[in-house]
Amino acid sequence: MSAAPAFGDLVRRAAGLPGRRVLLGIAGPPGAGKTTLARALVAAVRAAAGDGAAAQHVPMDGFHLADVELDRLGRRDRKGAPDTFDAAGYAALLRRLREQGPGEVVYAPAFDREIEQPVAGSVPVHHGTRLVVSEGNYLLLDGEWAGVRELFDEVWFVAGDSATRTGRLVRRHVEFGKERAAAQAWVATVDAPNAAVVDATAHRADLVVPEDLDLTAGRSR
Repeated sequence: MSAAPAFGDLVRRAAGLPGRRVLLGIAGPPGAGKTTLARALVAAVRAAAGDGAAAQHVPMDGFHLADVELDRLGRRDRKGAPDTFDAAGYAALLRRLREQGPGEVVYAPAFDREIEQPVAGSVPVHHGTRLVVSEGNYLLLDGEWAGVRELFDEVWFVAGDSATRTGRLVRRHVEFGKERAAAQAWVATVDAPNAAVVDATAHRADLVVPEDLDLTAGRSR
């Protein structure tokens, strides 16, 4: 069995992917640490290049459907499931990033956890940005998500211990306003089933990354 990659190896792999515009996806279940890894990669690539525009983080979570639409569809009680996102809109953004022309700025949405809503036009991606890192649960999923995988140059999967993820998710839900009992119930009835769906897609990834990866090892000082 090959050794798990060090963070420095991941930075070099991401920076070394060929192309004028590189789209790197980071998939994994809720609470696995995808956002933490994506932000660390972007920061490290920027630092290595000496260019703050060398890489950009574009989260899939910006394509959550708004609560008003989830209410209309009757899906708000399982917000975060595959059909509570605008998968086609996300794919369209990835295609636009792939085809971005000189002088064009592409604006991507973000997800504001303070209000638990997507916010349009939050993340600017400039033509000169070479590496775009996008993370989300469903990058490797079939069905309405099937067109997403082919738009990435590589997709990595963050894997790890379900108990660790559960604790992390409960703390996150409590931090953003849920009572602890409600947070535990949400994790058990919504996040855990979603995690099972996502875990089943791991074999489609180009690389599996452990969730306990040391994000300082190999980083330039």
